[in-house]
Amino acid sequence: MLNTLSGRFLVLTIIFVMLAEVLIFVPSVARFREDYLLSRLERAQIASLALLADDMISPDLEEELLRNAEVFNVVLRRDEARQLILSAPMPQSIGATFDLRDASAFALIRDAMTRIVDPEPQVIRVIGDPVRKAGLLIEITMETSGLRRAMIDYGLRILLLSALISVVTAMLLFLAVQRFLVRPIKGMVRQVQTYAADPEDARRIIQPKSSLRELRQAEDALAKMQSQLTSALKQKERLAQLGGAVAKISHDLRNMLTSAQLFTDRIELSEDPGVKRLAPKLVNSITRAVHLCESTLAFGRVEEPAPRLERVCLADLVSDVIDSERLSVGDHDLSFAEDIPADFHLRADSEQLYRVIFNLVRNARQAIIRSGAPGEISVAASEDEEQWIVRVSDTGPGLPPKAQEFLFTPFQGGVSKGGTGLGLVISQELVRGHGGQLRLRQTGADGTVFEICLPKGDLNALTVPQRDKAAP
Repeated sequence: MLNTLSGRFLVLTIIFVMLAEVLIFVPSVARFREDYLLSRLERAQIASLALLADDMISPDLEEELLRNAEVFNVVLRRDEARQLILSAPMPQSIGATFDLRDASAFALIRDAMTRIVDPEPQVIRVIGDPVRKAGLLIEITMETSGLRRAMIDYGLRILLLSALISVVTAMLLFLAVQRFLVRPIKGMVRQVQTYAADPEDARRIIQPKSSLRELRQAEDALAKMQSQLTSALKQKERLAQLGGAVAKISHDLRNMLTSAQLFTDRIELSEDPGVKRLAPKLVNSITRAVHLCESTLAFGRVEEPAPRLERVCLADLVSDVIDSERLSVGDHDLSFAEDIPADFHLRADSEQLYRVIFNLVRNARQAIIRSGAPGEISVAASEDEEQWIVRVSDTGPGLPPKAQEFLFTPFQGGVSKGGTGLGLVISQELVRGHGGQLRLRQTGADGTVFEICLPKGDLNALTVPQRDKAAP
């Protein structure tokens, strides 16, 4: 029960009510003691008035008066004269004197607590004002055992009543919390559990109906979140179905376009002037279509293998990339530069790293050729204590604003006409598979710089446990 909200609330209510009653108990007992002593002063005064009315009172009657007043003697001061009115033998000497005429609340509480704690009986002197100003003061001596018993009985009654009040109050609050708080919260929990069983079913979205403002706000927020999640899941399912359809269409279309590309190779051999003029455009259109299909299929392959990490000589890998790209330059004034030490090694999947660097160099080459201006592409490498850094920079025209905004967004970050923007997306995924980052360092009229940052590890370990790669 203590691990429930209502159970803890019940226990805390009992504790707090009892604490409040204890705070009331202390001054109540002090007030009871004061009233008890004042009543003894009043009884003693009445007994003394009987004696003053008849000086010839018998010793037996005097003893009875003192016994009824529960005192040993009575001293009454009238007209500045102190007079012993009634007296009886005392079992022991006076142990303490208490003046009730100007006692402070703190003194009354202190004396009351001291009397309850001290079990030893004691004879005390009590001084107070006579009733109806029948003298200057009245003074009595009395034994404290009766006073202590009366105080304990009164305190036990107070504590018993406090316990009863606290239990009844706690039960009422428990029922109120169950009705107005716990029950609505349990209802929300059941709604969440029901929705979690099938979040794509819009009928399971919670319907806000609580009359409590705070719970109504929580239900409204939950309903909004569930509605957004249901819509997102439905959209995700539609996109997955659409992606599967696009992959199938792209696969078949690529095969058809590949066949068409073979026919265009023969068309280019025609001597007809019109055919010679239109054939290059046809070849370029078919080539772009084939590239689009291949990029879409590559992006849709969620089973991209995890990187097989090994010791890679970066200089050899970059040299292969640049040698391949030089064949595509043609007559354009474009040069390549390598700033990589011959003994520069890093840990990576050589095939995947080749694809990343090749994609960056190819993009730079295409941008420079489209600009029509001469340019240079440079690949450099450096390292620090934590990572290896490979920089691919060019002197091209820079990336347009739209390409920068959607740089790593599929089908939106393309720069060239007919491009898909998948090259950088796939490259980024490959670098992330290595635990690294692919980022645009700078771009502008002076050129563009991309950085590949790969984390360091034990270079002597040729392979490491492979990670599962998330679907792009």
